[in-house]
Amino acid sequence: MDEYTFAIHEKDLTNGMMKTVLVGNNKIALANIDGQIFAIDDTCSHKECSLGTEGALDGNVVICGCHGAKFDMSSGEVMSLPAVTNVRIYAVKIENGDVWVKV
Repeated sequence: MDEYTFAIHEKDLTNGMMKTVLVGNNKIALANIDGQIFAIDDTCSHKECSLGTEGALDGNVVICGCHGAKFDMSSGEVMSLPAVTNVRIYAVKIENGDVWVKV
C-alpha cells in the first residue's frame, strides 16, 4: 500500500537546494525549485551515482555529478545521455512545515 512518509522539515530544504534522504528503504533526492519540492530516485540510472549528493540543479533539471546525465525533476525523464532510463518520481505533500513523500 502506498503511503506518505516523513522526509524532511521544509526549512531544511531551502530554495535551490538538493538533499538525499532515506524514506523507508528508498534513497530519494529532494529538490526545492522556486519553493516547490520535487522527489526522484536518488540513484542515477546510468552508473548509480547519487543525484542528491553529487548532482547539481540547473532550473528544474538535475545534472549527475559523475557523467553529466540530466533528468527532469518533475517527470524523472532523461534529458541527456549517457543515461537512457528515466528515474522514478514520487508524490510530495507539505503539512505543517514538514515534507512527506509517497513511497
